[in-house]
Amino acid sequence: MSVLTRDEAQTRAQFLDVERYTIALDLTTGEETFDSRTVIRFTARAAGDTFVEVKPATLRSISLDGQPLDPALLDGNRYPLTGLTAGPHELRVDAAMHYSRTGEGMHRFTDPTDGETYLYTQLFMEDIQRVFAAFCQPDLKSVFAIDVTAPEGWTVLGNGVAEHVGEGRWTIAPTPLISTYLVAVAAGPWHSVTTEHAGLPFGIHCRRSLAPYLDADADEILDITRALYDRYHEKFDEPYPFDSYDQAFVPEFNAGAMENPGLVTFRDEFVYRSAVTDTERQTRAMVIAHEMAHMWFGDLVTLTWWDDIWLNESFAEYMGYQTLNEVTLPRALNSASAGEVPFPDTWVDFGVARKGWGYDADQRPSTHPVAPDPDAVPDTASALLNFDGISYSKGASALRQLVAWLGEKDFLAGINTHFARHKFANATLADFIDNLASATDRDVHAWAEQWLRTTGVDTLTAEITAPEPAETAPNGNGNGQSWALAVTRDGSRPHRITVGTYDHALGAQGGPGHLAPRDRFELDVPGDGTPTIRPGRRPALVVLNDGDLTYAKVRLDTASWDTVLTSLSGIPDALTRAVVWNAARDMVRDAQLPPATYLAAARTHLPYETDLALVQGVLSFAAGQVVDRYTIPEDLPAARATLTDLCRDLIRRTEDGSRPGLRLIAVRHFIDAATQPDTLRTWLDEGTVHGGPELDPELRWRILTRLAVLGATDEAAIATALAADPSATGREGAARCRAALPTAEAKAAAWDALFSDDTLSNYLFTATAQGFWQPGQEELTDDYVARFYPDAIALAARRGPAIAEAAGRYAFPAYAVDPVSLGTGTRALEDPDLIPALRRKLVDQLDDLRRALAVRSAVALAD
Repeated sequence: MSVLTRDEAQTRAQFLDVERYTIALDLTTGEETFDSRTVIRFTARAAGDTFVEVKPATLRSISLDGQPLDPALLDGNRYPLTGLTAGPHELRVDAAMHYSRTGEGMHRFTDPTDGETYLYTQLFMEDIQRVFAAFCQPDLKSVFAIDVTAPEGWTVLGNGVAEHVGEGRWTIAPTPLISTYLVAVAAGPWHSVTTEHAGLPFGIHCRRSLAPYLDADADEILDITRALYDRYHEKFDEPYPFDSYDQAFVPEFNAGAMENPGLVTFRDEFVYRSAVTDTERQTRAMVIAHEMAHMWFGDLVTLTWWDDIWLNESFAEYMGYQTLNEVTLPRALNSASAGEVPFPDTWVDFGVARKGWGYDADQRPSTHPVAPDPDAVPDTASALLNFDGISYSKGASALRQLVAWLGEKDFLAGINTHFARHKFANATLADFIDNLASATDRDVHAWAEQWLRTTGVDTLTAEITAPEPAETAPNGNGNGQSWALAVTRDGSRPHRITVGTYDHALGAQGGPGHLAPRDRFELDVPGDGTPTIRPGRRPALVVLNDGDLTYAKVRLDTASWDTVLTSLSGIPDALTRAVVWNAARDMVRDAQLPPATYLAAARTHLPYETDLALVQGVLSFAAGQVVDRYTIPEDLPAARATLTDLCRDLIRRTEDGSRPGLRLIAVRHFIDAATQPDTLRTWLDEGTVHGGPELDPELRWRILTRLAVLGATDEAAIATALAADPSATGREGAARCRAALPTAEAKAAAWDALFSDDTLSNYLFTATAQGFWQPGQEELTDDYVARFYPDAIALAARRGPAIAEAAGRYAFPAYAVDPVSLGTGTRALEDPDLIPALRRKLVDQLDDLRRALAVRSAVALAD
C-alpha cells in the first residue's frame, strides 16, 4: 500500500475542496467482505490530476461525473483521477471490502461466549480506505452521511444519531465538517445504557456477554462523563460541537481509545469482568476525560499534517488529567456518598505511570521533538511512529509547565481563541502558539522553541553546602545557621521548579522515618550561578521539582539520598514521593543505583505506602525491569526472594480487608513472582486466596499462566479452564498459558502460530507472544532469538503495521540480555525489508537491551 507523503497532501489540499461523502455500507454480505458504495462530491480549483485512495477486495465499478472508469487502473491503493476540469465533480465507487482481524479498518469479532458478531471501524490516519474510498488526509474535511444495512436485531452507531428506518437499514445523521480519520461506525447486537444530558443523547455500549459488568459500572461511567462534559463547558467557550455522545467498548481494540466525534471507541477491557483497583478505575476515567478533550482539540480543530500530532495528544493528555482532577479530587476530599468516585490526585498516577514513558522514549535513538520539523514527518508511515511517550507524556508535561508559567486564565484564553479561529477547520503549531501569545505578555514563541523543538531529558542535580551542625531546634531553625543550594543542569532548557525541604519528625508513628515539611520555594534553573541561601540547619531531605511541574530527571544530594533510603515512605505528600521514586528509577536505568538497592527500598517502604498508583508503579518496575532484566544471574535468587517477601508482607498487612486494592496488587505480583507452585495450586484448587479475594477470571488465568511457566500444569488443565471460561479473555488466557509451557513442543507450536499461521487476531497474537518468552526458560528459547528477526520482518511485511507493532513489542526476546542477542538485533536493522513500524519498535527494544547490559555490567564491576 502506497503511503501518502506530506508533499502529495499539500498539493491535493491546494487542488481540491471536498464537500460531502455519501456512503452506503452493507454488512450482510458474508463473513469475509462487506459492500461499500461511496459518492464523493468535490470541487477542483483548477484543471489537473489527482487520485483517490481505496483498498478493496474487489473494485466493482467507478465513475466520474456519470462516466464509467476502468477499475483495472487501480494501482495498489490509489485510483488516478486525470484530466479534471475546474469546478464541481461527483465520484462514485462500488467495492467489496475485506473485514479485518488486526484492528485496522472494519474489524470483525465473533464473541466465543455466545456466538454474536460485532463490527467496528478504526480508521486512524489512513485506514479509512479499508472501508470506503476517500481523499485520505486530515486537512480535507468534509460532511459524511452514512447509511448502513445490518442484520436484523443489530444496533448501528455512528458519529451522529443513528435511526433505524426498517429492514435492517440505519441512517446516521450527517456530520459537521470532520477529517476522514475520524469517521466511525459500530454495528452489532450491542447492550446499551442510554441517558440524556444537557439536551443531548448519551450512551454507553458493549457486547451482550459483558452486559452485567457494564451495568454494574454504568452509574460511575455516566457520572464521570457528565461531570467532565460540564467542566469542559466551563473551560471552553465553544460548545460541544456534535449531536450526541456515545461511548462504545469494543473487542480487540488496538489502542486505549479513539476520539471519533460522537462515538468514542474504547478497548472493552475497560468493562471490568474481574476485580480492579481504584487506580485502574481512575485510569478508565482519565481515558474518558482524554477522549472528551479531543472533541475540541483534534475533532473541532484538527491538525493540518501529522507533524502536529502533539497538538491532539499532548493537549488531550494534559487536559484529561487536569480536568479529571478538578472533577474528582474534591469528591475524594469532601464526600463519599453513593454514586461519587473518590479518586486521589491524578497527577500522582501521571508521574509514576506516564512520565517515565516519556523519559524513556526521550533517551532512545528514536527520540524526536514534541513538535518535529515538518520535513521530519515526510509521510504517514513516519508519522505513525510518533504516537509515543514523547507526543503524549512529554508533551503533556511541557503543557503543564506552560500552564504553571502562563497561569491557567491566560492559557485558557489562548485556547479559546484557537478554537474560535479554527473551528471545523485545521491548524498548525504556528497557529496554536500565535493564539496563546495573543493572551499573554510572555514570550510563548521562545518557550515553544526551547521545549517543543528540542529533544532529550535535562538532568537537575542538587549540591548542598552547610556549616558544621550545631545545636538547633527540631524544625531546623535556630542559632543563625544557614545552608546553600546550587542546582546544576545537564541540558539546555530553562526550568522553574519548586524545591521542597523536609526534616525528621520527632515521635512520629507509622512507617519508618517520618518526615515533616519545612518549606517550599521557587527556583529558576539555570540561575545566575549564585547558590540560594536558606536559613536554618540543612534539611534532612531536599527535593528538586517538588510538585513535579517540570520535565527533567532529578538527582538528590548524597545526604538527601541517605534520608530517602530510610524515610521515603515518611514523606507526607504522594506527589513528592512519586518524584523521588522516579529519581530512583532513573538512577537504576542509568546504572547509578544498584538494582538490589532499589528492591531493598521497595521492600522497606511499600508496606507503608498509601497511594495505590505508587505501589503499582514501583512493583511493576521492580518486577518487570529490575528483577527480570537488570539483575545479574547470580543475584537473581536473592532478588526474587525480596520481591516475593515484599508481596507476602503486603498480603499479610491487608488481611483485615481494609485495603482491598492494595491486597489485589500484592496478590497479582505474588502470583507473577512465585518460584514454587504450592501456594498457587492451593489457591486455584480452593478458588480463593486465604483471607480473600476469591478468584475471579483474571486471577485464575494469572495463576494458571504462572503454573504453566513453572511446569506445574499441562494442556488438559488449560483445556478444562477454557471450557469453564470460553470468553474472549478466556481464549487469550489459554493461548498465553499454552505458549508459556516449558516444553519444546509448546514453544514450536506457539512460534508457528505467531509467525507462520496468519489467522491469529491481534489480541490472540499478543497473548501468544506474551506467553512465549519467560525468564528462566532460556534453554528452551535461546534458539528462537536469532529466528525472531527474519520471521518478524516477514510477518510485518505480510500483515501490516498493527501486527508489526505487536510483534516488536510483545514477541521481542526481551529476556535474552546478552551481547550476542544485541549484535543479532543490530544487524537485523540493516534489512531492507524492515517496515517502519517494526523498525521503530526494534530500535527502541534494542536500546533498552543495551541499557540492561550496561546496568548488569556496572553491577558486575561493583562486585
